Amino acid sequence: MSRFALAAWLAAALWLAGCAASPDDPTPFRYEGPGNAVPWTGKAFDDSDAFTFALFSDLTGGERPRVFEVAVAQLNLLRPEFVIGVGDLIEGGTTDEAQLAREWDSFDRRATAARARLFYTGGNHDLTNPVMWTVYEQRYGARYYHFLYKDTLFLVLDTEDNSATAQWELHAIRDEAIAAVDAEGWGVFKDTEYGRSPARRYGKVSEAQADYFVDVIERHAAVRHTFVILHKPVWEQENEQEFARIEAALAARPYTVFYGHEHSYLHELRHGRDYIRLGTTGGVQNPRKDMAIDHVSLVTVSDSGVDIANLQLSGIFGKDGRIPLDGEELCFDVRACGGQ
Repeated sequence: MSRFALAAWLAAALWLAGCAASPDDPTPFRYEGPGNAVPWTGKAFDDSDAFTFALFSDLTGGERPRVFEVAVAQLNLLRPEFVIGVGDLIEGGTTDEAQLAREWDSFDRRATAARARLFYTGGNHDLTNPVMWTVYEQRYGARYYHFLYKDTLFLVLDTEDNSATAQWELHAIRDEAIAAVDAEGWGVFKDTEYGRSPARRYGKVSEAQADYFVDVIERHAAVRHTFVILHKPVWEQENEQEFARIEAALAARPYTVFYGHEHSYLHELRHGRDYIRLGTTGGVQNPRKDMAIDHVSLVTVSDSGVDIANLQLSGIFGKDGRIPLDGEELCFDVRACGGQ
């Protein structure tokens, strides 16, 4: 063997020895194959601080049976570290506490089938009136909150944050609108007082809630990313000031907003950031809307940034080649299956 060949062989051996972990080496990758060349690219493995969480959206407006249960089973296959709902988890819209208990019990029974921890966000169906506020708080605690996970900040907002008087008024005109729809069909909804109400479409964040989140943001200035989770697009309301304060506090950092409410997927850039409206995970679908589909979102966070993948429920199947829980029988896109 020439000196050049010997040197090359020693260099390769030393490099391969570095790839093969010693008993005390915590590196998970271990190569024990022969040869000087290696059958892989030079890309590094993801850093150990990367994590993936999932989101799902609206179940309401006339929940379509079994869709959410299938989604939970699919999330169990995908194995996110935790799951966040963006609101409208029950039909709600009542002051009957026994009925509310039955609806929340039904949701919780299905949600707890998830292997991962699930975080709640209240939507207008969940927080329609002050009675429902109390029920929610007794079961799940605060209607807005924050948490940190692996140097990442999560802000979970309440967009039904009106005064009690204003919320009761909203509840009353909602009941009137539902009665009109029951009598004449959905075509009349947009002409009802509730259908025209900015509060119905955009929601509200109170001054106290904005104070809370501005303080949280200032106290956690060095996190690698911030996620804002809420139900309604409150920033779309003309002359809105309180959510604007939260946006201003976030302006110097990377952040992403996820919301729901309109039952169709939409991606927009606002202030140079991703604002993403999720579709449905069992809620009623409007065949006239683009991207009115059942899906879940997978979000991976690492030191190199954030990656977002949206998965239609019709395309997530297990090792047996089938959608869990006989999901092939269900319609996940009303436009593709005739509104079944």
